[in-house]
Amino acid sequence: MSPGRGLIVEKIAVLGAGIMGAGIAQEAAQAGYLVILRDLQMSLVKDGLDSIDASLEKSVQNGVIEQDEKNRILGRIHGTTDLAEVREVDLVLEAVVENMAVKRQIFAELDSICPSHTILATNTSSLSISEIAAATHRRDKVIGMHFFYPVPSTRLVELVKGMDTSDNTLELASEFADRMSKQSVVVKRESPGFIVNRILMCYINEAIHVLGDGMAGRDDIDMAMKLGAGMKYGPLEIADFFGLDTLYSIIDVFCSEFRDSKYRPHPLFTTMIRAGYFGKKSGRGFYEYNY
Repeated sequence: MSPGRGLIVEKIAVLGAGIMGAGIAQEAAQAGYLVILRDLQMSLVKDGLDSIDASLEKSVQNGVIEQDEKNRILGRIHGTTDLAEVREVDLVLEAVVENMAVKRQIFAELDSICPSHTILATNTSSLSISEIAAATHRRDKVIGMHFFYPVPSTRLVELVKGMDTSDNTLELASEFADRMSKQSVVVKRESPGFIVNRILMCYINEAIHVLGDGMAGRDDIDMAMKLGAGMKYGPLEIADFFGLDTLYSIIDVFCSEFRDSKYRPHPLFTTMIRAGYFGKKSGRGFYEYNY
């Protein structure tokens, strides 16, 4: 702690060693932070560390960083399954399953073991920051920090204020993002989906309705949006890449929160989810993928 400046974030913890958690841990370590990467099983932690190693190795091969720098970055990351190891960090960034009950339990546990100055951030893409914060006794130090996939190559971070998030917490989160070479945007009042997903989900969902209603075929829908609207990828391509199960859960939250029919998932979408067609990660979505 610095008397004049207040908290300076030096050591952080990332909870969840999946694709998002590992990416955040890598970027933080590259920015010079000491990082604890924690998950429930050591096999999951190892998978996260292996993905970071592979990502950094690609940077070495492409001449972006030197081998010595890669080693220094990896040396700043410590993997663990012990939640108690996060008790001395300045900022915790949670990147676990998108489930309110799970997040509230985690934040209550963090609140009980972390020092009073520690900022508790969540990478949620759709859930209420205020509801998560209500599980703690430090509502002013809880904030949403929504990173985007893939973290190392996507610059945007949405900083989402809850009802009680302090300006100081927002400032520190912004400085943390800046040091990671991310461009942050501020969501002043939380709302499901924040900025990007609130707009993007409607775009994708409408494309699924166009397909499900038989107005046009898959390829023509994607081609129309790429050639007619200047999109790099078509909406159904994006959906498969994003993960249809994840999209469906977000749309379901929107439908429940806003009670607006524009967020209603098409029966085709529901049927695909029931069939296990989750997109690229499952091998089949609107397109088929051979691995």
